[in-house]
Amino acid sequence: MTLLLMLLALLILLALRVPVGIALLVPSIIYIAFDPSSSPALAVQQATSGVFDFAILAVPMFILLGNLANISGATDRLYDAAVAAIGHVRGSLGYVNILTSFGFSWVSGAAISDAAAMGRIQVPAMIRRGYPVGFSLGVTGASSLIAPMMPPSIPAIIYAVTAGVSVGALFVAGIVPAVLLVVTLSVMCWFLTRKREDLRLPKAGLGERVRSGLRALPPVGAAVVILGGILSGVFTPTEASAVGVAYIGILAIVYGNFTWPKVRHALVTAVETTGGVLIIVAGAALFGWVLAREQAPQLAADVLLSITDRPIVFLILVPVLLPVAEVFGLSPVHFGIMIIFNLLIGLLTPPVGLVLFVLSSVTKYPVTTVIKGTLPFFVPMLATLVLISVVPFLSLWLPSLLGYPV
Repeated sequence: MTLLLMLLALLILLALRVPVGIALLVPSIIYIAFDPSSSPALAVQQATSGVFDFAILAVPMFILLGNLANISGATDRLYDAAVAAIGHVRGSLGYVNILTSFGFSWVSGAAISDAAAMGRIQVPAMIRRGYPVGFSLGVTGASSLIAPMMPPSIPAIIYAVTAGVSVGALFVAGIVPAVLLVVTLSVMCWFLTRKREDLRLPKAGLGERVRSGLRALPPVGAAVVILGGILSGVFTPTEASAVGVAYIGILAIVYGNFTWPKVRHALVTAVETTGGVLIIVAGAALFGWVLAREQAPQLAADVLLSITDRPIVFLILVPVLLPVAEVFGLSPVHFGIMIIFNLLIGLLTPPVGLVLFVLSSVTKYPVTTVIKGTLPFFVPMLATLVLISVVPFLSLWLPSLLGYPV
């Protein structure tokens, strides 16, 4: 009964749009207050254990990295290079949008940063070229989900800290699923623009392509430094985040965009976002501890095992608890990638999809217009989710190849 009341309280708070971190903390604190056998000191220790983890230091740094990439001019250079390369293809700006997000994801790790950057640059450019407003908003929102799948993925860091999984393994495991998402989104772009011969740009000359490519090399270098350093063992993901901030900061200075108002905004935004993330981490740790005391994972596993012993059916039932996944013998790395992408789709799902509101704010179009534009792109996103869920090889091949425990 206690477990049911806690879950009911959590659902009610979420339905009332209470911030997730607070919604996790409130039922847990009430449980501790009324349970004489629980130790408040131990509860505080559980809540702060995840927050004080060394790996969690990477979160504010990678958030700041994405913010600095937005103000440095790196995004504009990636966009120009993509336009020069494939601008002459029918529906090219849709593909450019996706490829730019893929490039930006190597230095961002957050869908909101990607949506803000791409919404500012690409949506107006697409609309000026005759692309429908809905399509422009939809592809921008959908492609923003590539960033948190790729290293340096902020959701991957949070999951790794919570589940005790290697951050590097999660980083590498997200690369192939992210590439798969690029492919499925591109297929949808082709389908939606296949009859629009007018959606082409003049073919860029070889000289322009070379110049644009060279201008994009420094931002791409950030990805090489971050991922190369992690995979080679030169530095940890946390240290890589600091190196990335320094690298992008130098680029901003070189490009002449390192002004105090811009830097101040980037710092304040990073602090605000980090505060929300840390509250969620603490709330999740405390809530998980309470659930463990009430033997919730064992109860959930018993219920599911009474229905079936096939892991594939468990995947279809949308799992939410790692201990239950381990009962079925699922890899925590595969499980993490599946859960991360599952939750990312929620960023585009009304009524509280954050990416929807970010795009609406940046582009000045109503949220309803953004929602309508994203609807066709749920097909490739859900197709990607199904493939990630039922084919563990997609998530586990690369980390296994590089020697990470999976």
